[in-house]
Amino acid sequence: MNRIKHSYGILLASSLMLALPAQHAAAFPEERLSLIVAYGAGGGTDVTARLLANDLSATLGQTVTVQNVTGGGGWNGWGTLARSVPTGYTIGYINVPNLYAGILNPETPREEDLSSFTPLMNHVTDYCVWAVRADSPYKTVADVIEATKGQPLSLAAHGFGGDDHLAMVKMERLTDASFNVIHNTSTSISLTQVLGGHVDILGANVSEVMAQVEAGELRILGVMSSERSEFLPDVPTFTEQGFNQVWSVSRGIAGPAGLPEDVQQTLINALKETLNSEAHQAAARQLGLSVEIIDGAEYMRFLTETQDEVKTLMDW
Repeated sequence: MNRIKHSYGILLASSLMLALPAQHAAAFPEERLSLIVAYGAGGGTDVTARLLANDLSATLGQTVTVQNVTGGGGWNGWGTLARSVPTGYTIGYINVPNLYAGILNPETPREEDLSSFTPLMNHVTDYCVWAVRADSPYKTVADVIEATKGQPLSLAAHGFGGDDHLAMVKMERLTDASFNVIHNTSTSISLTQVLGGHVDILGANVSEVMAQVEAGELRILGVMSSERSEFLPDVPTFTEQGFNQVWSVSRGIAGPAGLPEDVQQTLINALKETLNSEAHQAAARQLGLSVEIIDGAEYMRFLTETQDEVKTLMDW
């Protein structure tokens, strides 16, 4: 009998030892995370991501490393995110509305769509602006619209079907203005073109022009927000100037489709804690970024409604 008890005890202990690694493996995260950015270093998304990576690392207790995967209008990065293993160790930014050009444009068919991702949370909303060189003759949005009656003006935008381009398309429909759009792979290229006097108008986001405004190199003609930007309080909105135009880029965090519920919740909780912290919000303000948390069903509704608006504007 004692021999049987002894054998049973060994079997029980062995079973417990075998169970420990499985229990231990269930903990998340146990190693560093990759945060994919679909645009190059130094741009608005990259700056946003590096701020998040630093603060989220402290919240999770694991290093979060930014990985720039550029090209393909953002789809090299978003495709990499969609194809990653859904463990939670690879997450990334999805830029709305820029994401939808690859999903909706019939000339660039892709296998991916919104269902290829697990949306977690919106991080920042960066409103669109029109800017000109400081010595430009254009001082208001109306000046620009009036000037296009003679001949189209040139406007630099970051990508076909991106927020800068879509904002321009909407203004053309609202006013019958006409622009020659110059599509670039980064806002830094667009800035160089405008500051060099090669392009008339810069389409960009608030955070991307703050340094040039402070240096006196750029004049902002208007902000496409419902209220004046806290970062550009002296600049009137397009609405104030008589144009019903509200447009922005949303930078949110997502994982690949199939992310386990418990991993999703861990990430969402960590993101909420990070984004709600006073330190993170203060650092974001220093960069000209407006933190706007949208999650759950509300975030998915925002994504689908924006997709519908893009489809209408671009006739896709």
